[in-house]
Amino acid sequence: MIPDGFDADYGHLSELAAALVKAAPDAIIAGPARALQALQSLTHTIPLIGMTEDMVAEGVVASFARPGSNITGISLLSPELDTKRQEILAVPGARKIAAMAAANAAPEYHLQALEHAARSRGVEFLVFRVGGPGEIISAIDAAKASGVEALNFLASPLFSVPGSQTNRVVLDRVAAVRLPSIFQFPETAEAGALAGYGARITDLYSQRARITVQVLRGTKPADIPSNRINSAGYQSEGRKGDWS
Repeated sequence: MIPDGFDADYGHLSELAAALVKAAPDAIIAGPARALQALQSLTHTIPLIGMTEDMVAEGVVASFARPGSNITGISLLSPELDTKRQEILAVPGARKIAAMAAANAAPEYHLQALEHAARSRGVEFLVFRVGGPGEIISAIDAAKASGVEALNFLASPLFSVPGSQTNRVVLDRVAAVRLPSIFQFPETAEAGALAGYGARITDLYSQRARITVQVLRGTKPADIPSNRINSAGYQSEGRKGDWS
C-alpha cells in the first residue's frame, strides 16, 4: 500500500512504486493521483485501488462507469464540495469569510470560483495559503486579524484528516480565536469543529475496502465503477454521505 497524501513521501515515490510492483502483490491500495500515476506507469496488470480528487480528470481511468484499466476506486470531487461548504458558511448576515487552502493543493481557478460565489452573495472573500504544518497557526491568526467571521478549510489532508496531529492543531487554534469553521469530513465536527460536510472518512475507507475484496475475489478493476462524491455529499455507488 502507498499511503494517502498525508503520509506519502513523494521524494521517494518512484522507488516505492517500483518496489511494490516488483513484489507482485495481488492488489495495491494507493492514493492520491501522483501515487496511482507512478504505479500505472509501471504496471498494467496488478489491480490498483485508489482514492483521488477526480480519477477521470486526472487521466487514471477512462470513465467513472467503466474505468477500462487496472485502476478503480473513489473520486472525492473536493472542489465541488468546497463550494457547498462555503454556501453553508455564508449565512445571512455574514460579511467576510475566508478559505484556508493548502498551498500546493488549491488551483487558482477553484479559488476564483469560490470568490465569485461569495461575492454573488455580497460577502467579502479572502484566501489564506498554508505551505505546511508550521504555517497553520500563523495563517489562522492572520485570518482572525483580518476580520473574517468564518473559515472554510478547503479539502486537504493538511487540515482535515480526523485524528491527525495537524487537524488537532487546527481545531485547537480556531477554538482559541473563536472562528466558526467548516471542514471536509463530518468526523472533524464531532471532534470539535462547527461543521463538516461530505462523506464520512470511515465510509470512504470502508467502500475502498469493499472494492478491494471484489478485486481479490476475481473481479477486474475495469469492471468495477469508480465511485464519486457529488455536491450533496453522496457516493454514486454505496452509502449516503453525511454532515454534522
